[in-house]
Amino acid sequence: MTQQITLGGGCFWCIEGAFKQVRGVLKAESGYAGGQRANPTYEQVCAGETGHAEVVQITFDPQALSIREVLEIFFALHDPTQFNRQGNDVGTQYRSAIFYQSEEQRLAAEDIIAEMREEDTWEDEIVTELEPLEKFWPAEDYHENYVERNPQNAYCQAVVSPKLAKFKRTFAEKLN
Repeated sequence: MTQQITLGGGCFWCIEGAFKQVRGVLKAESGYAGGQRANPTYEQVCAGETGHAEVVQITFDPQALSIREVLEIFFALHDPTQFNRQGNDVGTQYRSAIFYQSEEQRLAAEDIIAEMREEDTWEDEIVTELEPLEKFWPAEDYHENYVERNPQNAYCQAVVSPKLAKFKRTFAEKLN
């Protein structure tokens, strides 16, 4: 039996590109969650018109990858202390958020956040939002595998590629 969790940690291209490489992840799909408008478009979300976050819905095999491991990877991929931003990407669509789909996921997220606070993992306060997933809206098709299909894109070269290189070094034992 598979599980899904939906994660927002800045630009969805980074999160999707990393999770697609993780053993036990069956699918990583870019999209939108946490907003008010039905069927939001990328342009509407980026303009801050919908309240949605850019997210990636992760479908994984909990026998191969625990929810704890999914969350550890998520927190290593972004800075959960940046409120409504990640680096130069600013706006509510780039907020740190976990949209859980079960009580187990909510508790696991609360536990890991509490541990990071207790261990002073981050210098600043963790601002990651925890919300039950109400609706996931898939992103437009051109966002899927964006980094793989657009390696010459300036944003991918400047922001995504360095993040993914660091990710590969940190989580080498968990990659396909």
